[in-house]
Amino acid sequence: MRPSSLHLESRCIHGGQHPEPVTGAVMPPIFTSSTFIQESPGVHKGFEYSRSHNATRFAFERCVANLESSGLDEAAERTCGGFAFASGLAATSTALELLDHASPLVCMDDVYGGTFRLLSRVRVRSAGLHPTYLDLTDPSLLEKHLAKNKAGMVWVETPTNPTLKVVDLSSIAAICRAHGAISVCDNTFATPMLQRPLELGFDMVMHSATKYIGGHSDVVGGVLVTRRADLAEKLRFLQNAVGSVMGPFDAYLALRGAKTLGLRMQRHCTSAMQIAQWLQKHPKVAKVIYPGLATHPQHALAAKQMRLNDAPAFGGMITILLKGGLDESRRFLENVHLFALAESLGGVESLIEHPAIMTHASVPAESRAKLGILDTLVRLSVGIEHVDDLIRDLDHGLSKV
Repeated sequence: MRPSSLHLESRCIHGGQHPEPVTGAVMPPIFTSSTFIQESPGVHKGFEYSRSHNATRFAFERCVANLESSGLDEAAERTCGGFAFASGLAATSTALELLDHASPLVCMDDVYGGTFRLLSRVRVRSAGLHPTYLDLTDPSLLEKHLAKNKAGMVWVETPTNPTLKVVDLSSIAAICRAHGAISVCDNTFATPMLQRPLELGFDMVMHSATKYIGGHSDVVGGVLVTRRADLAEKLRFLQNAVGSVMGPFDAYLALRGAKTLGLRMQRHCTSAMQIAQWLQKHPKVAKVIYPGLATHPQHALAAKQMRLNDAPAFGGMITILLKGGLDESRRFLENVHLFALAESLGGVESLIEHPAIMTHASVPAESRAKLGILDTLVRLSVGIEHVDDLIRDLDHGLSKV
């Protein structure tokens, strides 16, 4: 049976994978060799140097490419359009290398703080890039902008970090195609289990594999996947030329994590929905932002675009605004225990953080205020602990507010 014909849960385990040819090992070994013997100059077994070729990394790259439905054949593109990097930001940095110096690009207004920092505080200076930040929940804004201004790339995040806006991927992809812009979607929050932007017309997908794909808070990595053979050829050159590749140990851990992604996302989604509904009724909570709630402004779009086993599924991320101010937020965050106060997300353990102080501190205060990233805003990453224990933990923390 071809892996492409399997359900996603089965593709997590078998997609892009082959038994190790020497021993038949069902999990690819960790190939640590930095270099490989050549029978004659230029004559080898497809492996020269581990920055360029590593069998453990290749296995992980093929897995994510399969999950994202790249559609590229391994015979023609050896990792099926998947490319793994040392971090999510390393993946983003390499994607930006597709652009020429001083290129204009459009970016979603609400994105991971590290993406904003890279674009506005590094690449503006070092590469002369010209980012324009737009609220892409309204596709007409992109259409109007591109009708008057060129853009080499459009960078989308959905759901966004941390305000959980949801973007209509099909509409944005069509607009990008019409104007010749490379469309890229950061799919970290949704994962391929819930949405696959390439199937909706996007050119490329980025993941911080540190998050849900790795899933155990023990590995840092990033992935790019493209459905376009021309972009795959360019990315293969750039991955090798820039050199910020994922190492074999990290690739092994990330692949191990990916195999349980289907099961974990089911639990993340189910628990997050229950917690979001509970938080809505809590007197200390001013607002709950979760795509699964009818109060979310893009709820209908999320129900159509984010699906697991043919049913709506809205992910494991919840954002709340507390009543009060920064002091109340601090007391709440200092008095939860199962929800670990730490950056990152998507692990089996629940995490909680304060974006204005932590993950989005690099975003200027005026921009944070415009986006609604206030001192009372808290981001929750719902893990796979028992949901009743998580609710009890949140209730204890809120009792101190």
